[in-house]
This record gives sequence, C-alpha cells and structure tokens, in this order.
Amino acid sequence: MNTPAAQPLAASGSGKVGRHRWLIVGLLFAATAINYVDRQMIGVLKPTLQGELKWSELDYANVVFWFQTAYAVGYLAFGKIVDRIGARLGYALAFVIWTLAHMAHGLVGNVLQFSLVRIGLGLGESGNFPAGVKAATEWFPAKERALAVGIYNAGANVGAIITPLIVPILTLKYGWRAAFVITGAVSFVWLLAWLSIYRTPRQEKRLSSAELEWIESDPPDPATPLPWLKLVRIKETWAYALGKFCIDPIWWFYLFWLPGVLATRYGLDLTSFGPPLVAIYLLSDAGSVLGGWASSRMMKAGKSVNFSRKIAMLGCAIAVTPIFFAQHIRNLWVAVCVIGVAAAAHQAFSANLYTLPSDLFPRSAVGSVIGIGGTIGAIGGMLFALYTGYVLDKFGSYAPIFVVAGSAYFVALALVHQFSPALKPVEASAS
Repeated sequence: MNTPAAQPLAASGSGKVGRHRWLIVGLLFAATAINYVDRQMIGVLKPTLQGELKWSELDYANVVFWFQTAYAVGYLAFGKIVDRIGARLGYALAFVIWTLAHMAHGLVGNVLQFSLVRIGLGLGESGNFPAGVKAATEWFPAKERALAVGIYNAGANVGAIITPLIVPILTLKYGWRAAFVITGAVSFVWLLAWLSIYRTPRQEKRLSSAELEWIESDPPDPATPLPWLKLVRIKETWAYALGKFCIDPIWWFYLFWLPGVLATRYGLDLTSFGPPLVAIYLLSDAGSVLGGWASSRMMKAGKSVNFSRKIAMLGCAIAVTPIFFAQHIRNLWVAVCVIGVAAAAHQAFSANLYTLPSDLFPRSAVGSVIGIGGTIGAIGGMLFALYTGYVLDKFGSYAPIFVVAGSAYFVALALVHQFSPALKPVEASAS
C-alpha cells in the first residue's frame, strides 16, 4: 500500500520519495472536519431549536432545503472557480464565506432568518470538495489518489464526531447562539495554516525531486481544455453526477436527522446522544479510509481502475442493506451498529465515487466535474429533505426513509456502470 508508512520508490527507481504530500492531506482533513462541524451543528441542536423556536418537522426540513439549494448552486460555481483560480485561493475563499455565515447563525431566531444564513453557509461549504479534490489531484498520482481522498474525506466523520461532543457543552454553558460564534472564530486558525503552507508541487521548495517525480508519474494531461458546456454532454460526467444524486441525500439525512432519530426513537437528548453519534461516525471514519484503501490495493495488485472502483462500491452497497430494518430495532446499541456500518459503507462508496473525476478527466476539468456532480447531489438532497419532512409529519415513521437509504447505492452503482462501462479516460476532443 502506498502510504506515509510504506513509501513508494520514485518512478525512476532513484530512491524513496518524501512525505510532504501527506501534509497536504492533513490540511484537507482538518478543513473537512471544520466544514462538517459547521454543517452538522444544526442537526445536533435540532431538538433544542425545535423546542425553543416551535419548529415542525417540515419547518426544519425547509431550513435544510435552503442550505442544500445554495449548496447546489455554489458547488457548480465553485467547481469552475477552483479550476480558474486554483485550489489555494479557491479553498480560502470558500472557507471565509462559510465561516462568516456559520457565525451569523448566532444572530438569528426564526425559520426565515435561519434559511438565509444557511444559504450563506451552503454557498461557502460547497467549495470544500471541489477545492479538496483539485488539491489531491495536484498532489497525488492516480494510484494513490483514492487513498488520499479517503483520508481527507474522513475529516467529515471526525467533524461529525467532534460536534456532538463539544456543541452540547458549549450550548449548556453559553447557549446555542454563542456556540455558533465560538466554533466559527476558533476555526480561522486553519485559514492561516492553509495560506502559509499550500502551494502546487512545482511551487513547493521543500519538495524533494523524488517526490515531485512520483507526483507527476501519471501520463501528461491533454492540452485541449474541456469547457463546462462540453462537459455536460459527456456521459462520464453523468456517471459521476447521477451517482452523487443517489447517495448524497442519504449522508445529508444522517447529518441532519440522526439526532432526531435518537431523540424520538430512544428518548435521548442533548446530553445523552453524543456517545451513540460518536460511535456511528467513528465507524464511518474507518469506512472512508477503508474504501479508498480497498480500490488502491486492488490497483496495486494489477487490477484495472474499472474493476477496482466498481468492486469496492459493490461491496459497500451490500454492506448498507441492514439499514432497511433500523426503524424496528429496539436496542439502542444494535441500532447504532447497523446505522454505523451503513454510514461507513457510504463513506467508502463515496471515497471511490469522488475519485472518478480524476480517473476519467484531465486535471484542468476535475474541479468543474466535481462541481457538476455536487450540484446534482445537492438537488437530490433537497428533494430528500422535503420527502423526509413530509414522511415524518404525515406518518411519524422513519421506515420509508430507511428503505430509500438501503437501496440508493445499488442504483448509484448501476448508473455509474451504465454511463461509464469501462471507466476509460475521456478524450479531450469529446463532444
């Protein structure tokens, strides 16, 4: 396995390469953790906000809906922005927007006002993955990229773990408004680190020649650009985008509704649902790394990209299926195990899906493809949020929601295979 602990040889065989690229993964990991703390706080505070502000399930769903609407629009825009100005400045811009919007949550108090600040948060947070995948594409060759994406994507789960641990403490001590302001202000430390450290490999003076050679060991990209209007006519774009449409809503559901599930089904509250949520996201954290490792391991053993990615995703889809029965599980910790394995499988599936744009497209187009897919995924999340709110207000049961959650990954894999049967790189002249 090509990891920091097992250094590969340089392409020329001249010696072991360095580790600087893993520092970049560390920065991406930290940013993604912050991103998910800011995103998930409203989910952790859902019972508190519903009680204090008298929200119905549909009111809450509408707040989530507007976040995802902005996320859909912003994802598309940031994909292009990142391709235009680069990962360093693109990530910094996204971070500033989402952090200021996050802190503004402490100043609002009704559904309309929450929807407005969630729009700002969605616009900023939509830049996280286009910029992160762009950076991983710049710093890692294809054979390591899924592992790198899996590691930094695991930051999402660390953020989801941190949130139920720190937010209840801050909320009980200072109130939920101060909790938004404090968490946002502290996170600006990351921005200083990012601007100080991140450069492209060619600009990084501390990078060894052997590591640069390893990073650039893939065949060179074609010079012909792929503009956005051309990308949307390429079927491989839709292999990625429709996969996102299917699976992203499920992860949104975990982030925004799991505390509500634990509160209504098992009687937990702000002081007691932390350990179950931590357990679920610890499992999902392991899944993110395992998913990237599995396909990278198969590729190292000589399997094709097509075989490695799709077999890994098929295994993940199978692992999700016990979620069908989550609504009917009476024991809290059995339910936590089932949901945790499903969340782990989601992240493993997602790590491989996120890698497809860099497998299929030249580096100059990766951010745009990620943006298109993120927009389509967010549209799916918008629809699923309204579906969830309607089902809960109408029937008071999570069973129909878990049915969709258990089926989505098979549908996603089928669509990936339909639109890209061989996962062959796109020709620059494609129309």
